[in-house]
Amino acid sequence: MSVFVKAAELGSFAATAGVLEISPQMVAKHIAFLEAQLGIVLLNRTTRRQSLTDVGQAYYERCKIILSEVESADSLAFDMHTKPKGIIKVSAPVTFGAIRMPSFISRFLSSYPEIQIDLSLNDRFVDPLEEGIEVMIRIGELEDSSMIARRLAPYRLIACASPEYLAKRGNPDTVAELTMHDCLIYTNWSTTSLYRWRFTRNGKVEEVSVNGRFRCNDWKALLHAAISGFGITLGPETILDQEVKAGRLVRVLNNYEGPSKPMHVVYPSLRKPTIKQRCFVDEIISEFGMQEDIC
Repeated sequence: MSVFVKAAELGSFAATAGVLEISPQMVAKHIAFLEAQLGIVLLNRTTRRQSLTDVGQAYYERCKIILSEVESADSLAFDMHTKPKGIIKVSAPVTFGAIRMPSFISRFLSSYPEIQIDLSLNDRFVDPLEEGIEVMIRIGELEDSSMIARRLAPYRLIACASPEYLAKRGNPDTVAELTMHDCLIYTNWSTTSLYRWRFTRNGKVEEVSVNGRFRCNDWKALLHAAISGFGITLGPETILDQEVKAGRLVRVLNNYEGPSKPMHVVYPSLRKPTIKQRCFVDEIISEFGMQEDIC
């Protein structure tokens, strides 16, 4: 199964042989033995290329899960006698991952010298089994019940602008006044051309449609634009607080609460987490978890 999965992923017997450090002929023998045992053809092979048959594709998907379980069983057997080590594949949202994760990961790697982190940043849905992800940070409501989720501190948003911008355009006192300002719009928060910001005051929700000449799907670009005095940005409180303390930005609408999104660290439930995985998740909760959970 291991040889078959690797051959399906790499697309050639020669490449598979090089990775597994066996001969191409031995790779062919493994595949032929498996096909003979099953009585089916798994791979269509020509002199130039190979491809999975329909049944081969289905068998490949199941083999990945089975081999993952075998790896987990082996890992558990040695957990009591080994230090955390190996590669941890982690997925996180772009903004949170790029700004908040690097310093945390650096400290984690200093504490666990035999661990490596492979961090993937994207804002799309990630299938952990398909992409081999072991730990994920997710912002927003969770819908996938097949995952084990641990709650982190909410992802709170606040509105900020530079002192220079506010000196020219004034400081909005109400949510409605945002319509008279240049707002820096993060396009990933809306699937339509209508961009709405929501705030709460005294338990009452106030929502406004905002406009601006600068829109972007990467919030870090909007942060730099805000610091440069180009408008008002709505972004993560933990990140913007650092800019406020440094004097580069000023919080606006102080008498309102900005939007808040739930945040979790999640990992697949199909197998028991390895020791390296448990260590990483525990450290994430210690760093980014709810204060009452940490205490």
